[in-house]
Amino acid sequence: MSVLEQIGASVARELALPDVDTATTIVVRVLVAAVLGGMVGWEREHKGRAAGLKTHILVSIGSALFVLAPLLSGIEGGDVTRVMQGIVSGIGFLGAGAILKLDKGGRVEGLTTAAGVWMTAAIGMAAGMGQEMVALVTTVMALLVVGAVPRLQRKDPAGHGDVPRDV
Repeated sequence: MSVLEQIGASVARELALPDVDTATTIVVRVLVAAVLGGMVGWEREHKGRAAGLKTHILVSIGSALFVLAPLLSGIEGGDVTRVMQGIVSGIGFLGAGAILKLDKGGRVEGLTTAAGVWMTAAIGMAAGMGQEMVALVTTVMALLVVGAVPRLQRKDPAGHGDVPRDV
């Protein structure tokens, strides 16, 4: 076999499609991450927040990829936790960019946006690890929090008027 044939065989092996089971796993996990991240992102975009649909989908898919790729290449689950630690730290940095201190009075905006991006990364990690039901339940819970809690906070129970809303 000539050098060119060896190179061609090597490239063909490297770019070969995975078996049906592996391909299905990849598609399902990444699709679940995209849909669930998109649900959180759509809600945030609908409310006019800084991080919307595209941001949340990309964060969720990226987090899924960061855990899915090592798992598919045979790295043990315990070793993937180091990758997960890096995701959590990196997303914390991304979320910090969304937080703004507006005035001398201490008003801060963007905390919910930062927390939402952080939550979406966790949802993507769960989906990428094959924990789609965990990802679904936490997505529903996150949507309930960002949807219902602001309605409960609109009036101060002590009767002092409007309660400042988290952004």
